[in-house]
Amino acid sequence: MNTMPIYNAPLADMRFILNDVFNAEQFWQANENLAHIDAATAEAILEEMAKFAQNVTSPLNRTGDEEGAHYDQGQVTTPAGFKDAFQQYAQGGWIGLGADEEWGGQGMPKMLTVLADEMLFATNPSFMLYPLLSVGAGMALNSYASQEQKETYLPKIYSGEWSGTMCLTEPHAGTDLGIIKTKAEPNVDGSYHITGTKIFITGGDHDLSQNIIHLVLAKTPDAPAGSRGISLFIVPKFLVNEDGSLGERNAVGPGSIEHKMGIKASATCVMNFDGAKGFLVGKENEGLAAMFVMMNYERLSMGIQGLGASEFAYQNAAQYATDRLQGRSASGVQSPNKPADSILVHGDVRRMLLNVRANNEASRAFAVYVGQQLDITKFSTDPEAVKKANNRVALLTPIAKAYLTDTAFQATLDAQMCFGGHGYIREWGMEQCVRDLRIAQIYEGTNGVQSQDLIGRKTIKCGGAFIAEYISEIRDFTNTLGADLNFIKDATLDAATEVEAITQFIIEQAAESAEFPNAAAVDYLHAVGLLSFAYMFAKISAAAKEKSGEFYQNKLALAQYFVGRILPELESRIKKIEAGSDLVMSFTEDYFTTQS
Repeated sequence: MNTMPIYNAPLADMRFILNDVFNAEQFWQANENLAHIDAATAEAILEEMAKFAQNVTSPLNRTGDEEGAHYDQGQVTTPAGFKDAFQQYAQGGWIGLGADEEWGGQGMPKMLTVLADEMLFATNPSFMLYPLLSVGAGMALNSYASQEQKETYLPKIYSGEWSGTMCLTEPHAGTDLGIIKTKAEPNVDGSYHITGTKIFITGGDHDLSQNIIHLVLAKTPDAPAGSRGISLFIVPKFLVNEDGSLGERNAVGPGSIEHKMGIKASATCVMNFDGAKGFLVGKENEGLAAMFVMMNYERLSMGIQGLGASEFAYQNAAQYATDRLQGRSASGVQSPNKPADSILVHGDVRRMLLNVRANNEASRAFAVYVGQQLDITKFSTDPEAVKKANNRVALLTPIAKAYLTDTAFQATLDAQMCFGGHGYIREWGMEQCVRDLRIAQIYEGTNGVQSQDLIGRKTIKCGGAFIAEYISEIRDFTNTLGADLNFIKDATLDAATEVEAITQFIIEQAAESAEFPNAAAVDYLHAVGLLSFAYMFAKISAAAKEKSGEFYQNKLALAQYFVGRILPELESRIKKIEAGSDLVMSFTEDYFTTQS
């Protein structure tokens, strides 16, 4: 049996999701800002990315993990092969794939870029994080920077000559950014003197590009307390001269890199700002809004990291299960010419593989769906459509980040279990896959924090308006399904009614108890996640029903599996919410440190 991990880009499924489920070409052609894109262009881009992922980043995944990023006397080096791969990636125009053409980007829609990103996350998540941070930094600058700042930084970031970071977290300030201590004192020339320490900075230093543009949150001397007093600054590793050439080294650099459970080839740095020169982005005290442009982008990307890992895990587990001979089928010998049947004859192995595959296909559809909403917010000329899409993005961003990574992590564990003891052994690639993915549930706002965001700001605060709009759309679509799809139609409509009812219950309980929302948050996010996956399978089923052939029949069979074996989890999530917060909050703090 081959112990080298495999990966074949799931291009057939990507085509199906884009072309059949979402009618992407029709959507693009109907928008004057996207009319330059058609299905053939999209397919060519995905095919090229598949080659890059399979031939360039995939071979570097295990070696990058074993070598890791290195820190030595203020310098960080990436593993062998990473610099060449980054240059190939940059020269291929991939960093600016979704960026505005004005700055050297290709102006491709998010519906397409999420699928390109999936392939990189599947083959090498550590590598993917370097350009990902550049894209996020570029988005924040494009939204809030001055024209001069955009002209100085964006073309170089999208060409890959320079790269970007986001510097938020401090040793004492993670989720609560309002208590950051990094100071920004104004200089007479209009720049600022930046002093402080940031931690967990992805790509804070490396040898992939000529310059690194740090986007740094800091507080000016008279800033109001809390998050209302945060400003955003550009702090380049090397200062930029008037003519755009690189000048002297700025007083910013890594103090060390973290030694981590996974994504070891990604340099996670402690960054020291020792009176570095910084330049204000936008207005003072309005930095958090600019950074959230970047963070919301990254949050969807973390969901894509989950999908990529889960797809990689599925392909390897399914191949292993096909090749691994062990035991005989309960219904009689299936392979009489072999000493044993493949482990695919066992119902429990099939259960695990089908769970993973159902997660992958629903997650991919959901990622494209959220991508479509983002495309409407960016490219549509209809103000009402933009407002509606913005509400939908606000509601679904925490789902995209947390539900897709929670389900993906469980999927990678199921896939690893298919290998038995071999899943724990390095050669098969599964233990690295699990280690690399775990961080996706933690960074960019832990999944618990995402759940609080969904239940608090996105649901209770607006009286359930966002989720009501979403449920209305789900019902409108699902009611168009014919009787031959009653299995998914009824299940989706029932799920919508149940989520609607529990949402009202949550809003009522929150008015009675301040503790209730936090205790219910994760279960509520999973409930909305399950409804969202049911909606995606309804869309998948409607598209597959129109076609003939095994590929499409398998879509319908997997949708039936989802309804029968995965969607019932919704009932348990609702029951846990209904159990209330007292069961959680009644323990004293001393209880948790008292030995029984």
